[in-house]
Amino acid sequence: MADDGTGTGPGTGPGTGTGAGSARVDAWIWSVRLTKTRAIAAGACRAGHVKVNGERAKPAQLVRSGDEVRLFHAGRERVVVVKRPVAKRVGPPVAAECLIDNSPPPPTPVEAAVVGIRDRGAGRPTKRERREIETLRGR
Repeated sequence: MADDGTGTGPGTGPGTGTGAGSARVDAWIWSVRLTKTRAIAAGACRAGHVKVNGERAKPAQLVRSGDEVRLFHAGRERVVVVKRPVAKRVGPPVAAECLIDNSPPPPTPVEAAVVGIRDRGAGRPTKRERREIETLRGR
């Protein structure tokens, strides 16, 4: 089916469970391939790692075109703007057309290595060590 703006493209029509201009946030995150499974996307919503327009999102919250979705997943934050809501999983070329990626670049291996790593069995960090670790992490 071709998407000519009439609501006949992927993720619209009968059987999608939403209106033509919206989709569930967990289904949309999975559909545009930000997470590997829908269960992971729903779990991220329940854990508070997903925000829609600055507000914490539940898995069933609807997203519409123009909404900003922030997802913290796999150690980095993804900031995307919804161009087209889709409820069914689509291929990578179509998924790229459904969002505008405003995410900061992923950390370089050197930046990722800066995080303090404690030796196994070293015990609980002291207050001083904890503060040093937090400064390294930028908190």
